[in-house]
Amino acid sequence: MQSLLIPTLIMVVVAIGVALAARAVSRRAAASSRPATPAVDPVEVARSAAARLTEDQHRRLYALIAQGQAMAAIKLYYEATGEGLRSARDAVGALAAHPQPYRSPAAEPVAADPDEDDVPQRFPYRYRAIASKGDVTREVSSNMLNDEIYGRIRTLARSGDTEAAANALTRHSDISLKQAREFIALLDD
Repeated sequence: MQSLLIPTLIMVVVAIGVALAARAVSRRAAASSRPATPAVDPVEVARSAAARLTEDQHRRLYALIAQGQAMAAIKLYYEATGEGLRSARDAVGALAAHPQPYRSPAAEPVAADPDEDDVPQRFPYRYRAIASKGDVTREVSSNMLNDEIYGRIRTLARSGDTEAAANALTRHSDISLKQAREFIALLDD
């Protein structure tokens, strides 16, 4: 009787293992057969999120993002729009990754021109862009930069196209290409 007990226990353990493995494989197959959710463009999420804010809310939200207070920024967006917490989190994340300038509701949306970066526009204010990593900090101040242009430069840098980002930064400021490359290197994460 004892000689059959150990092989029987081994067979039971193997059967349970096979059953669990089959269950895991069937779950994976069911998960892969589900249609994937459509990808959401984070730039569009940022644009629509910025459009839901008043000028004061927009300014306060970006101040919180700049200070690294993500939870406070999410709470502000949540209270301002009445959207759910998950959509508020996604909106604040998109706004942080793709900065959007404030546009008044009466302002007409401007069609994006693919050659828009080639001819820098001068603005009536000086825009300050600051990048730091560790104890190294660089600042670019220019009246040819704004939130939208700087957001595109950051997106280029984060996507790995650092040379295009540096060229765009030199076009929209009075710094050399070497200084622009040093600034862009601080944006890489």
